Amino acid sequence: MSTRPSTLGLRHLALWVSDEHFDATVRFYTEGLGLGVDWKPDPDNVYLSSGADNVALHRALAPREVSHERSPLDHLGFVMDSADTVRAWHAYLEARAEALGIQLLNAPKLHRDGATSFYLRDPAGHQVQLLHIPSIRPSILPSIRPSTTRGGGVP
Repeated sequence: MSTRPSTLGLRHLALWVSDEHFDATVRFYTEGLGLGVDWKPDPDNVYLSSGADNVALHRALAPREVSHERSPLDHLGFVMDSADTVRAWHAYLEARAEALGIQLLNAPKLHRDGATSFYLRDPAGHQVQLLHIPSIRPSILPSIRPSTTRGGGVP
């Protein structure tokens, strides 16, 4: 093949979550961020989706240890359609932070590149960024139809 095939972009992320934070982390991504359960093959693994992406949460059982100090992952991000939406998410999560077991790390900020974002720590300690990046245009993303059969809505 002489031409490079296209991709749909980075649409999947898998995270190890300590046993003690697993249930709270699943609750944050489902109840807090509204991701649907796409597949739960067993009690130690759950695949979540917004319809355009997939986040896998895997329970880390001994001998695996989760260490954010040694992880190569800096943060994961959820892209919003506007800076106003970022600010609305901040207000929404600020009111529910204690119930969801999360820590908001900063208020929404306009960055030098024109992006707007804020960071939080999920119940497992992962740093999560909610952001608007002006160069990512929703109109160029693939059309996703919501599905009632599997939580995330990927047909």
